[in-house]
Amino acid sequence: MKKTIVGVIGSGAISGIYLTNMTSRFANLTVKGIASRNFENAKKKAEEFGIRAYRSTEELLADNDIELVVVLVPVGAHYELIRQALLAGKNVYTEKTITETAAQAEELCRIAEEKGLYLGSAPDTFLGTGFQTARKAVDDGMIGEIHSFSISITRKNDFLTAMFPFLRMSGAGALRDYLVYYLTALVSILGPVKKVYAVLKAPYPKRKNEVPETNGYGEFIDTPNEAVIAAAVELQNGIAGTIHEDNESVAFDRADFVLCGRDGILKLGNPNHFGDPVELQKSDGWHRSEPVVLDPVGSYSDNSRGIGPAELADAMQNGRKNRTDKYMALHVLKVIEAMEKSAAEGIAVEIDSAFEQPALFEESFDAE
Repeated sequence: MKKTIVGVIGSGAISGIYLTNMTSRFANLTVKGIASRNFENAKKKAEEFGIRAYRSTEELLADNDIELVVVLVPVGAHYELIRQALLAGKNVYTEKTITETAAQAEELCRIAEEKGLYLGSAPDTFLGTGFQTARKAVDDGMIGEIHSFSISITRKNDFLTAMFPFLRMSGAGALRDYLVYYLTALVSILGPVKKVYAVLKAPYPKRKNEVPETNGYGEFIDTPNEAVIAAAVELQNGIAGTIHEDNESVAFDRADFVLCGRDGILKLGNPNHFGDPVELQKSDGWHRSEPVVLDPVGSYSDNSRGIGPAELADAMQNGRKNRTDKYMALHVLKVIEAMEKSAAEGIAVEIDSAFEQPALFEESFDAE
């Protein structure tokens, strides 16, 4: 299996599992090095994983060996770093969301097209067995014609915003930080969104940090981002659904994700996970059958972060479209912006973009 040489930008918490998998698990990747705003952090990661620490992003991008740059920084920094990498002739993969604004993402898509480069972005959890199992069940017609879906999520910002200060930054509210997982999974299975009507709330723009052993414990912190979402959504194929997220509730995630078909119901798991089971509920006339857990589809049920870059590298090596395609990421971001516009103006907003749904993912890139 050919290996694609990777450079990583960003040494925060999420980089650990990416580097673990990209250095020792995926046979088609070789990580050469890492750059970070904090060189000492980059050095620590480099020593831990046996890779090079670059003194700057510019030094990493000047390395002609590197073919794919994986950007693992807060979303507010995505645009400039991805733009620099593309202009340096590098293929790029980034975590959710692709950028802070759709206008930024559209510019990056244009640059990638003009230069003939791959640009991928997604919460790569949608490539896990949970959502690939659901995708195959839908494609195989296991629940018949689908008319609706429902998503309901709860989280606890009192804890999250204290533990993860980036959630207080611009672009790190409930929409871009977490609903993006659900939106990506949803559209990868059912296709693009046509129209949304949304209500967004930020009930506690300031709160006291009551989480011991965190920076600023006992102090008041600013938490201005949206934390409550309620939306009605219509897809381009006519399927309608509801989305609810309340980040001012309990710490234990409620992750209800249901697809309703004429012949059955699919209960999906949490798209922040790779391998939650998928339940099929059918009926025999008026009698409800017992739910059945479907056999998993694909190879990735554990924490497989980094499979997005591995899948993109395989697409590069074989001259095909990557499943974490930039236009799906752009579409998801446009849906998020449509929700913001809808909430601000009290109107339903149509989305002016589409994308080609990714193919079912059953491959494995694991080293034997």
